[in-house]
Amino acid sequence: MQFEDILYEKKEGIATITINRAKVYNAFRSQTIAELIVAFEDAEDDQSVGVVVLTGAGDRAFCSGGDVAEMGDLSPQSGQRFTKEVMRLILAIRGTGKPVIARVNGYCLGGGNELNLACDLTIASENSRFGQVGPIVGSVPIMEGTQMLPRLVGEKKAREIIFLCQQYPAHEAAEMGWINKVVPQDKLDEEVDRWCKRILELSPQALRIAKTSLNFESDMLYPSLVHGRQMLCQIYGGEEIKEGMNAFLEKRQADFGKFRK
Repeated sequence: MQFEDILYEKKEGIATITINRAKVYNAFRSQTIAELIVAFEDAEDDQSVGVVVLTGAGDRAFCSGGDVAEMGDLSPQSGQRFTKEVMRLILAIRGTGKPVIARVNGYCLGGGNELNLACDLTIASENSRFGQVGPIVGSVPIMEGTQMLPRLVGEKKAREIIFLCQQYPAHEAAEMGWINKVVPQDKLDEEVDRWCKRILELSPQALRIAKTSLNFESDMLYPSLVHGRQMLCQIYGGEEIKEGMNAFLEKRQADFGKFRK
């Protein structure tokens, strides 16, 4: 497959997958999702690969979530196709028997944070910021946000993060257990490389079994993904999500108050 939206490199046992849409803060569209799935499935099938790194191009963002320019036009029917592929990607990340490290440099928001939540480990630079933004644009983080976030930061904190849509600096995210480690920006690659090399020193069979076992309880949340996806698809094309998406594109505050009258 000829990649347009991502970069994919395999070197010395490390597969690095980079969302290469820096101009839009590495927001993902359908093409991006399709390419990410191919890359993760290839990394899983390649026995020479022992660890996968997911990151974003540039210094501004890991991933800012779904590309509103595309998502604003989704209908319940096209939303079914889009969310089906997003779910395939989440399962590809969690399903690979190799540890997946999120290398975060900059914004990690919305669907981008849900990709982060699907990864096994997260190393972030000090300038990174984390958060969920679904209700800002009339959407909902049902692809790992409502499932994994409470397991990492606790139920009350997860509700705060999702309901208030605020951004949290990397050091706060680390304190919550949301991510593993924060390092200076100029040390990020060095630290990610150090973790990768350590993983490559260990038994791949043992790591695969450990990941599968660690995933057991959260894998039981799969019905929540299925149900959440079906509910989310029904709001695509509706007035509230249109207001949220249009407000984002027009760089104004969304007027959700009119839907409470």
